[in-house]
Amino acid sequence: MSNNIKYLEQKSLEYRKTTLEIIYNSGAGHTGGSLSCLDILNVLYNNILGITPENFSSSNRNQYIHSKGHSVEALYTVLCDKGFFSKSDLDTLNNFNSHFIGHPTRKINGIEHNTGALGHGLSVAVGMALSKKMNGSDKRVYTLLGDGELSEGSVWEACTSASKYNLDNLIVIIDRNKLQITGRTEDVNPIEPLDKKFESFGFEVNSINGNDVGEILHALESIPFTLNKPNLIIANTKKGFGVSFIENQVKWHHKVPSKEEYQKAIEELNKRLK
Repeated sequence: MSNNIKYLEQKSLEYRKTTLEIIYNSGAGHTGGSLSCLDILNVLYNNILGITPENFSSSNRNQYIHSKGHSVEALYTVLCDKGFFSKSDLDTLNNFNSHFIGHPTRKINGIEHNTGALGHGLSVAVGMALSKKMNGSDKRVYTLLGDGELSEGSVWEACTSASKYNLDNLIVIIDRNKLQITGRTEDVNPIEPLDKKFESFGFEVNSINGNDVGEILHALESIPFTLNKPNLIIANTKKGFGVSFIENQVKWHHKVPSKEEYQKAIEELNKRLK
């Protein structure tokens, strides 16, 4: 195992601790979905995007849209680690008059676009990717969607445009944890076969273990999968990944850990930190 993979694995553990801490202290948050996508954000921000506080105002860079906005605690955690704002600022999450609210807002340094109303992030990303193509830029646009979000028709409208304009600079990642707010996706509104659906819309599809930083890194370093085709990564994850009693539990979509649950989760993560 390379030193970089070991570093990323340890980063993911640290990020999970911080995410649980801010959700517990604020008394609100989307615990399960934030934990499922942290490994993806970890690899993106530490190895792929190259987005920093210093270049964030530049148009000549990669861009990231957090379409599954309800899992913003994971994004806040990573942005804080990358120096976009202080931990003391992050600790105001959900406080009165704080800009750190339960969905991404451009009032926070490092946030590209307001999201939260599900289904809109991909359309924004398609527009950004098309703009870069038209301007001759070699930069890329990445976006992360939840699997429950795929019930929104606007997602599929955006897919038709991504294919029409040959946006091989667009990377769409699906956090496929198979759970949404009221139950399993296949019980609420079935979306399988997901790979074939996106292929029929002109995407090149790659399925990976979305909680394995090595697989995530390999997939993202292989972009574009095929020239002139938009890229789709189905990141198969576990909701609540990293904490045994939270994993694959519908109730943890919006559940905040009690004091005992928080302490138990931190103890479990600490045992794996080196």
